Amino acid sequence: MDLKILLPYRIFAEIKNVSSMVAETSEGSFGLLPHRLDCVAAIVPSIFMYETESKKKQYFAVDQGILVKTGSQVMLSVRNAFGSTDLKKLHESVENEYKKLDDTEREIRSSMAKMESGFLYTMEKFKKE
Repeated sequence: MDLKILLPYRIFAEIKNVSSMVAETSEGSFGLLPHRLDCVAAIVPSIFMYETESKKKQYFAVDQGILVKTGSQVMLSVRNAFGSTDLKKLHESVENEYKKLDDTEREIRSSMAKMESGFLYTMEKFKKE
């Protein structure tokens, strides 16, 4: 099988000769082998694993998305993904990304609060006129 992992802004990975995959949906995890029937599945944030014909396993931490299998082509479209052959390194990558997201969200919330207070101040001034 050929696997293509798509992000909203780029192609994350294209892998040839994949012998098996394991993905997770809200109903649980399921495996994909080359002769499985075509399918579509909604993927939840989880660890996605695939194995190549050379028996090399690769892991991806994926955000929510969709998986489509048609023939020997599998496309996984997700919001974000991190890859590694070592689960410990993958865990560290995901942890660092969440810390960055927390910082970004904090900055956005602060900016929104400033904008809201500025808007309210302007509206109050407008009311007095």
